[in-house]
Amino acid sequence: MIDEQKVREVLKLILDPELKKSLLDLGMIRDVCVKKDRVSLTLALTTVKCPKKDAIVAEIKRVLMALPGIAGVDVELTTLNREELHSLFPKHPLVGLDKVRHVLAVASGKGGVGKTTIAVNVALALARKGNRVGLLDADVYGPSIPIMLAIDDSPEWENQMILPIEKFGLRIMSLGMLTAEGQSIVWRGPLVSRAIKQLLGEVMWGDLDYLVVDLPPGTGDPSITIAQSIPTAAVLMVTTPQEVALADVRRAINLFKKFEINMIGLVENMSYFFDRRSEKPIEIFGRGGGEKLSREFGLPLLARLPLDPDIGRSGDSGVPLMISSPNSEAGRIFQVIAEKVLSSI
Repeated sequence: MIDEQKVREVLKLILDPELKKSLLDLGMIRDVCVKKDRVSLTLALTTVKCPKKDAIVAEIKRVLMALPGIAGVDVELTTLNREELHSLFPKHPLVGLDKVRHVLAVASGKGGVGKTTIAVNVALALARKGNRVGLLDADVYGPSIPIMLAIDDSPEWENQMILPIEKFGLRIMSLGMLTAEGQSIVWRGPLVSRAIKQLLGEVMWGDLDYLVVDLPPGTGDPSITIAQSIPTAAVLMVTTPQEVALADVRRAINLFKKFEINMIGLVENMSYFFDRRSEKPIEIFGRGGGEKLSREFGLPLLARLPLDPDIGRSGDSGVPLMISSPNSEAGRIFQVIAEKVLSSI
């Protein structure tokens, strides 16, 4: 006959990886029942997306199956309710930005410069280097990341928190996941700021090395909210070579300078088109814009990205270049940008 007291004694030795306390004492292992040669119990997790749940379940089964007379172990999974979470974790380890080490905002000041494409591929390049990365589409007026990553699912909710969608090794959240496709979003300033704060603080980002935030163009409420909410964020500025783009980027740079936000550098997108027949770069939109801003503001020019049809095609297909062609010329440049981000932050 199975000794139920012995079952509880071995379960008491299994610790929560965050609190280093017994899961049984914390009430996270509950409803322990011994019937004949089987043990059943309930494991209450902090979240259904808990990255350690498989390891914890495996450890429970390992220690119990080592006891004489036990033929099987059944573990039912549930989650702690909001009151239990607050009791165990006064500052919940998975809420909002609590466990996000670095925030990288990708900004431009002007639309149409490929900022979202750069945000997506830099996030993927950072993940490729072994980092845990989240991607937030903060463009509340025209969220396009769900299209670029072919995400059709809506995020789930847990304890009044949003669980980000996971794809390509990224944790992803966008307002576009919460609205019908093609639906226009008409919001005024205060609502925009509130939406950005909710996307930052009411999403279970979890334990991340980097959260990449794709900002909307311009110097309006979204950019100001990011600047005020995350003063430790770093900003990557995106421009194209034309003078008309430089004027808008200057305004955005001056906004972040006003709030004393760390700007790690510039990326010049659509710098040239490589003509495979002549094997020469053709500077369709002029040249020197990124270098001009770099000298003017003392910001390093991290990279010049080509006007590459493959980048556009990969975004339209829902499979970004860093997934489809990471070793292409543009893919290697995205990896260089990621390396410079890692060394700068």
